[in-house]
Amino acid sequence: MSELSSSTIALQVNGEARHCAPGTQLPDFLTQLGLNPRLVAVEYNGEILHRQFWERTTLQKGDRLEIVTIVGGG
Repeated sequence: MSELSSSTIALQVNGEARHCAPGTQLPDFLTQLGLNPRLVAVEYNGEILHRQFWERTTLQKGDRLEIVTIVGGG
């Protein structure tokens, strides 16, 4: 087993394989991806996850995230 796979967990983000440290909370992961958590919507394992639950959401092996960036304009 490689060092990467033993020290990280695998998840799917917008259909692509990603890794993060065990115990990573959703807002921290979004920041690691270079996203502003205030400007995205997240589907977590097939369900829209309301922002009030983000701080309590610890990512687990095999989780599936769909992240949509909110863009304003006119």
